[in-house]
Amino acid sequence: MIAAQDKLFDLFRDALARRTFVKLTISRPRDPAAELKNVFLRPVQLKDGFRVAFTYRHGTKDIFKNLLPDAALTEAANLMSASFLCANLFTTERTAELLIREDDSARIAVRKPAHEEAPSLEHDRTKARSILPTEPWLRELGVTLPDGRVRETMTDKFRQINQFVEVLRPLLAEAFAQGAAVPLAVEAGGDGLTDTLRLKRRARRQTESVRPATVLIQRPLTVVDMGCGKGYLTFAVSQLLDQMNYVGSRVVGVEARPDLVEETNRAARACAFERLHFQAGSIAGTALDAADVFIALHACDTATDDALARGIAAGARLLVVSPCCHKELRPQIVAPSVLATALRHGILLEREAEFATDALRAALLEWAGYETKVFEFISTEHTAKNLMIAAVKRRHRGEPDGEPAARVRDLAGFYGVQVQRLASLLGFELGTPA
Repeated sequence: MIAAQDKLFDLFRDALARRTFVKLTISRPRDPAAELKNVFLRPVQLKDGFRVAFTYRHGTKDIFKNLLPDAALTEAANLMSASFLCANLFTTERTAELLIREDDSARIAVRKPAHEEAPSLEHDRTKARSILPTEPWLRELGVTLPDGRVRETMTDKFRQINQFVEVLRPLLAEAFAQGAAVPLAVEAGGDGLTDTLRLKRRARRQTESVRPATVLIQRPLTVVDMGCGKGYLTFAVSQLLDQMNYVGSRVVGVEARPDLVEETNRAARACAFERLHFQAGSIAGTALDAADVFIALHACDTATDDALARGIAAGARLLVVSPCCHKELRPQIVAPSVLATALRHGILLEREAEFATDALRAALLEWAGYETKVFEFISTEHTAKNLMIAAVKRRHRGEPDGEPAARVRDLAGFYGVQVQRLASLLGFELGTPA
């Protein structure tokens, strides 16, 4: 392996020195379950000089880094040695592929170049986005000015919209991969498959989408966004479904404030979002039919639990929530002896209560048959409400005395928690069942 890998990185070093480097793609994680899926390298010219731009592609987010050539060589070599099995180097003089086998033997294949010209070294001044500031609905909702520029006061909101889209995109692909068994959510008034095919043909004729459409399934989805507020993310979800070719999908935003419902419906009509609708209601009180995707962002305190329970009851295959205001468990927590010294401080007890609340929610979702992820939604530099829970339905609900149930009870018992809203709504006994 060492000789083959050394040869690839000798070619990489030479390409950097001669400015013939086009790109390097590192792929095939040694651990299939690893969060880091790929790493992409390309040359850029910054104010401080030549750099190699790294894009670390995780399951739910991308991380970016610019390194000097020597540091880039070291980082790429370390990634290959520790985490990946494949690297593809592209220069204007040759293409090289390194493959490492499970027994750590390796081979390298060098071929004719696939690129005849070196790429432009100009660094992206405008970040590639799924939702462009020129979208009419952004103007209707007050995010952008009539000339398409983002309002100064809405910069963080615009960033949040795009970040949410990039989080949701892989979650949709994971939950509704081609051939996945998904509960059908039918909208009354359409003619089913014929209508869907007609819409698909129309979509294929459109050439101005931000990204090429990818057909993931052969039918539309029904998405419910609870507590949608002014609808920024609800509109973004509707547009993302079109981009991903979930043609004919229906998106419903539910909001308690009638004035906002009227405002968002007006914007949807003005921008010809025919399958986007907003209605007045609460998380607990709104009547729902079947849903494929159930979203509730920044639902306060136990409203997050209400939303998760409603999504599960609606048969949603994908649940996405971003909790806030974790108040329910704090009065109940009995500090474990090992944490007693730390949790006598109010701020630490508050944060531990937040941790315990969302950890219990994740464990309960696992018991309910969902594969669950808890991760940072958007940097705390831009918002303090940055935690997200995403869950994909994988199996039937667990037994009351099974291992997933035991994990929930162990966690609740560790903190002395006897009552938790989601557990109650799901009919789960936190104490040992009789």
